[in-house]
Amino acid sequence: MASNSRLTIAAHALAWLELARRRGRPSLTSDEVAASVNTNPVILRRSLGDLRRAGLVTARRGTGAGFALARPAEQISLHDVWLAVEAEPLLALHHSEPNLECPVGRGIRPVLTDVYDEATDAFRAVLARQTIAGVLERILE
Repeated sequence: MASNSRLTIAAHALAWLELARRRGRPSLTSDEVAASVNTNPVILRRSLGDLRRAGLVTARRGTGAGFALARPAEQISLHDVWLAVEAEPLLALHHSEPNLECPVGRGIRPVLTDVYDEATDAFRAVLARQTIAGVLERILE
């Protein structure tokens, strides 16, 4: 199974937008952001579109076109970013119904649902404590 990198791509893009802002560039084009992430601009634009719909970035057309943070980087948590770009749950049960005649098959779903809910809550709490500004500061250390 492949790992999902949407959160990583979005966090990278937001940190780059914040660094550019600090250096006097209020916005960057999707091509400029894609070059930093080293990904296809189409993939990057999809991520920026998710971030725009979530109110984390703004998009401007015409003169000065590009993307910019919609609020201070100190006010954007990785949890906000995760909610913006992740359409699926962190952990999921298998898609087919297990054999309910089997004692494990009968009990696996409710037990793992509880475990996965607890793990997701812990994951969300860690992300909520980290901001884009904090991520950038750690990068620049």
